[in-house]
Amino acid sequence: MGADPLFSHGITLTVLLIVVIKVVVAFAALLVSVLLMIWFERKLISDMQNRIGPNRAGPFGILQTLADGIKLFFKEDLIPDSADRAVFKIAPYLSLIPAFLVFTIVPVGGIVHIFGHTTELQVADPPMGILFLLAMSSISVYGVTLAGWGSGSKYPLLGGVRATAQMISYEAAMGLSIAAVVLITGSLSTRDIVTSQIGTYLGFIPKWNIIRLGVVPFVIFLAAITAEMNRPPFDLVEAESELVGGFHTEYSSLRFALFYLAEFMNTVTMSAIIVTLFFGGASGPTLFGPTWIWPIIWFLIKTGVFLFFYVWVRAALPRLRYDQLMSLGWKVLIPASLAWFLIIAAMQVSTYLGFGVFVLVLILATLLSRAGDVGRLGDRVRFGQPTNHGKEVE
Repeated sequence: MGADPLFSHGITLTVLLIVVIKVVVAFAALLVSVLLMIWFERKLISDMQNRIGPNRAGPFGILQTLADGIKLFFKEDLIPDSADRAVFKIAPYLSLIPAFLVFTIVPVGGIVHIFGHTTELQVADPPMGILFLLAMSSISVYGVTLAGWGSGSKYPLLGGVRATAQMISYEAAMGLSIAAVVLITGSLSTRDIVTSQIGTYLGFIPKWNIIRLGVVPFVIFLAAITAEMNRPPFDLVEAESELVGGFHTEYSSLRFALFYLAEFMNTVTMSAIIVTLFFGGASGPTLFGPTWIWPIIWFLIKTGVFLFFYVWVRAALPRLRYDQLMSLGWKVLIPASLAWFLIIAAMQVSTYLGFGVFVLVLILATLLSRAGDVGRLGDRVRFGQPTNHGKEVE
């Protein structure tokens, strides 16, 4: 319930009706946004590659996703003989349900009045909303892991193992970047995080967390959450070139559609989370007309920008190698997120202390970088490979 004014006078039948309406509307809006996102991604990538893309089902091919969903619904449902039937069946739901539950804590607007009650345009505003976000993002990985293990096939199993390693590598960096947001806002509530970003510096610079935190936590969170969602260039869990289709190779019909739906639902949900944590959420100026509509408009515009960004990245960047994926997570993102968190914590105590910690971190990073260069040169010498000068070492 959290701080939603809807529950300030107790729980009545009307209050329960409003809660049900909010849940149904949020679920329907998320499903429609997923359908539009799939169409948008296919059309945008086709434009970037000088192709036409979907153009038969509906105007501009906008109903193509609906047609694909109907086709998958009527396909034969296959379960391999060697599969663990219970795990095989439950895995798609473990990927889909957390994506929707995360969306329930996102404030998509301001305060509205309905049926004589005042409520927030948000399904739920729990005081520990950020912890709920971290819990759900962890549970969603179990769907991928169990799908790979329960399929009874080696290629899905490799995809599930990759998902586990990927989650461990990037969950820590993502958690530390979120901890920086919590540290500077002083609350675990998503509504409070958005409220703390209302206002400007010097009259024109928005008071968003991306500016208050110095951009670095946002970049780390963006990279980590992209890896958590298995989006390119971090989609090694379902790498077609070596794993056929990865964790969902043995899936068909409706269960495959659930995995497909969960991937794009996670993209929409996490874009909304990025906007909430770093870009002021639904906050923005009211230009004209009803005041309650503008927070929704600003939220949709900001979220749409990140949806475009994810499609752009998918069309532009090749898939990383697996060793590059692990190196980025353990050697770059986790140390950088921890160091920046210490700097922000020191800045909260004293500006001079924060500057001192920053200098110390900079010196340590330089020394570690030099040590890494020396270690790589030693490996080249040991194995008789060319050095940086291009000469063979005897």
